[in-house]
Amino acid sequence: MKRLLCALALALLSSALHAASGDDRVLAAKEAVQRGDRARLARQIEALRGHDLEPYAEYWLLSLRLKEAGNDEVRAFLSRQPGSYLADQLRGEWLKVLGKRREWDVFEVEYPPLVQADQEILCYALQNRLRLADLGALDEARPMWFAAAELPESCVPLVEQLIADRRLSVDDAWARMRRLLEAKKLGAARLAAAYLPASQAPSAKTLEAIADKPLRHLALLPNDFAASRQGREMALFAVQRTARTDPLQAAQQWEKIRDRFGQADRGYAYGQLGWQGALKHLPEAVGWYARAAGTPLSEEQLAWKARAALREQNWAMVHEAVEQMPKAMQAQPDWIYWLGRAHEALGRQEEARGLYQRIAGQPNFYGNLADDELGRPIMPPPRPQKPSAEDVKAVAALPGFRRALALFRIDMRIEGIREWNWALRGMDDAKLLAAAELAYQHHIYDRAINTADRTLALHDYSLRYLAPFREHVEPKAKALQLDQGWVYGLMRQESRFITNARSVVGAKGLMQLMPKTASWVAKKIGMRDFHPGRTNDTDVNVTLGTHYLKMVLDELDSHPVLASAAYNAGPGRARKWRDTARPLEGAIYAESIPFNETRDYVKKVMSNAVYYSALFDGQPQSLKPKLGTVAPKNGSDQPKTPDLP
Repeated sequence: MKRLLCALALALLSSALHAASGDDRVLAAKEAVQRGDRARLARQIEALRGHDLEPYAEYWLLSLRLKEAGNDEVRAFLSRQPGSYLADQLRGEWLKVLGKRREWDVFEVEYPPLVQADQEILCYALQNRLRLADLGALDEARPMWFAAAELPESCVPLVEQLIADRRLSVDDAWARMRRLLEAKKLGAARLAAAYLPASQAPSAKTLEAIADKPLRHLALLPNDFAASRQGREMALFAVQRTARTDPLQAAQQWEKIRDRFGQADRGYAYGQLGWQGALKHLPEAVGWYARAAGTPLSEEQLAWKARAALREQNWAMVHEAVEQMPKAMQAQPDWIYWLGRAHEALGRQEEARGLYQRIAGQPNFYGNLADDELGRPIMPPPRPQKPSAEDVKAVAALPGFRRALALFRIDMRIEGIREWNWALRGMDDAKLLAAAELAYQHHIYDRAINTADRTLALHDYSLRYLAPFREHVEPKAKALQLDQGWVYGLMRQESRFITNARSVVGAKGLMQLMPKTASWVAKKIGMRDFHPGRTNDTDVNVTLGTHYLKMVLDELDSHPVLASAAYNAGPGRARKWRDTARPLEGAIYAESIPFNETRDYVKKVMSNAVYYSALFDGQPQSLKPKLGTVAPKNGSDQPKTPDLP
């Protein structure tokens, strides 16, 4: 028996050493591809035979030499990796090469199996259809022109054909110019200007000068500026550019020249003023939007029209703004809820109730609010039967999950997430829960949460709302008198419980602390042995994060909505976003946060807190009391906690 146990231990050790050795070779292969060292990469492939990540090394080498590889060689890889994430990636790259070479016969065969196509590939596919006299391709290409995005080179022949066929007019060219200038994409706007008549096209120098000093352009307008389309458009550009920083000054300048414009252009200018004024929470925004009546507004402008009206309690305008939205936008839970509130405020109770019922029960901010409006307590559904060991083992044996786990093991997280998500496609609820359990067992908490979130009928909220590291979090939350459900709701949104998480701006750890914030808090609480390298340490990170959360909570009226906004964007901004004169409903404050990231963050943190509280306390919950009312600004209220980067 001893000999048997020793042999088994040696076998396990040998297997572990082999895996570690293989992992080192994968990392060496990755380094080789980053350097473009094909010879070294080829050697690593031979050393990786049989490793779960062998296909990655093969993919990297083939991707490096795709322009010179033969079609048969590419097809051989695709046949060895059928239906895999890497096969789809390589197929997409290959289709771009085929499109550039105009090898349409091969392109036509290989395009249909592609799952994930970007705009460059879509335009090549439309080019191929146009080549076959499918004029419907131009109908599908036309909306791309009006998007506020740069067009890849593959789309240019389609644009030129649209112009040649007179399916794009001069007005359409100016419409694209406006969208791109609104999005601050000067380079793309310069390219769009090339499609204008020579007499109308502004120069690159003119566009750059206005973008840099719009007020100077308005101050130096010649008397006859409005005689030409270019003159009017550039004045409008200067007004909208000024409005981004100072809508009131932009409005003042606009009123001086508004009579030189037609009704449509006036509506456009007021739509820009309304949008930028709403982002600055100016009460004048509602009036500006009213003066833009009849003007087509973008989705972003319509959203901010509704938000401006919410802050002013102008429920008729809220209703009007939502009704003007495209159908797909109206169907989003946020606008279903606010349209319901508008109906209710305007005395249409049955219409309001019908809208609340459409989203009630959804596990999100607006579903929670709809439940509250209907008087329904919020409680997680009963936990289904836990996946069996056999179920988890069967999922773990799938090649996509094996590759994903191997990628996570060597800290190739981005690739691991892509492999994992690809492997989830088409899974039913039972398999999704087995995959979530697999991720949990391997301490890949973000994938456990993400996977459990995908179920449609069987829901395990103990996986959706994981609460690891209780031994670190619970005592600190209690000592600081913080709501543990709220702390976990924030941590779930910050890091998905990845201890070594690092954001693009440098925030670290479970509670995503910026280095300067961590150092400042450590000094404030007297943590003598702190140094920046300890920020990722679980206990240190939770200690500093909970203390910082307590500081901003105490400073901001003990209001969790304000404190959540402050944790993400800084206490100064959270304070600035309050109303100047009246209390704001917590939900309206959250809805009108001008930073997209922070707005989404606060909503998710507060909804998370509802479910964590229900799981921790075992009692039904309600969101509205947690949101409360946000008091107006106080001129004497001076910040104590700095907005640290």
